[in-house]
Amino acid sequence: MSAPLPLRAAALWQLDPAQITLAARRENIVFRANTPEGCFALRQHRQGYRNDAQLLSELDWMAHLAANGVAVPQPKRSGRGNFVETVDGVQYDLLTWLPGQMLGAQGQLDAVTDRCGFARQLGSLLAQLHDISDAWVPPAGFQRPAWDVAGLVGDSPLWGRYWAHPDLTGPQRQLLRDVREKASQILAQCAGDMDYGLIHADAITENILVDGGQIYLIDFDDGGWGFRDFELATFLMRQIDAPDYPQIRDALLQGYAQRRAVAHDMLQLMLVLRALTYVGWVITRIGEPGAAERSQRAIATAQFFAEEFLNGGSA
Repeated sequence: MSAPLPLRAAALWQLDPAQITLAARRENIVFRANTPEGCFALRQHRQGYRNDAQLLSELDWMAHLAANGVAVPQPKRSGRGNFVETVDGVQYDLLTWLPGQMLGAQGQLDAVTDRCGFARQLGSLLAQLHDISDAWVPPAGFQRPAWDVAGLVGDSPLWGRYWAHPDLTGPQRQLLRDVREKASQILAQCAGDMDYGLIHADAITENILVDGGQIYLIDFDDGGWGFRDFELATFLMRQIDAPDYPQIRDALLQGYAQRRAVAHDMLQLMLVLRALTYVGWVITRIGEPGAAERSQRAIATAQFFAEEFLNGGSA
């Protein structure tokens, strides 16, 4: 895995090129920069995914969370005083490098031994994030995506028209249309009473770091406005096949209960909606390496949750 060092961007934060190494190539390319002040993550953003206002809003929000004790990276301004810099049409920012190791890949909880204890702690962290976000008044011009009714079941969902995925069979396509229609009916009746506000929106195992008894949330790229139950479903969706899933689910909800209790029927709705989003997400990435496997996995997962939902299954 290699990538050219972003030398001109690094210079804007006075980073030594000799101390920069490639750390990850995912949606964004992340470089690790060692400095006398400590380690930092230099993010090279996927072109065209976020505009400057959206990125600045993400970093303003993260700065507020970090300043109020939430375990997230803290942005660092460049020598010109900016959180976001653009070089040759590519956006960059710099974040504090957090300690610890990734929780696991593809939903695995490799970095913990007490799985329920971890889930309870994560639920508490998400509740803290939501509480502090609700108490914050975002600055003028704040822009982040919305995982709202339109963003999940509207004509142009946030991550794409999942029912139009080219690899869907006829029955699968009809299944996703049916579940979208039922979800739309439910949300039309109850969305106004649901807990809604700023959410991380991508609390998957790859975006959680564990360092002893401390856990951290990273990668707020998809953070924005959304239903809080959708936040919890994002983590739980990839735990559904675990033998101890009921215990993990209950522990997560117990940790989150300092904020409020979560109804299982609403959690089931959010699990299926979360699964549907990945089917839409992969459409624009079909030509990328490994996309065919990801596409089939997303479709199979969505089919499972959709059938469970329509048949009255329980989360």
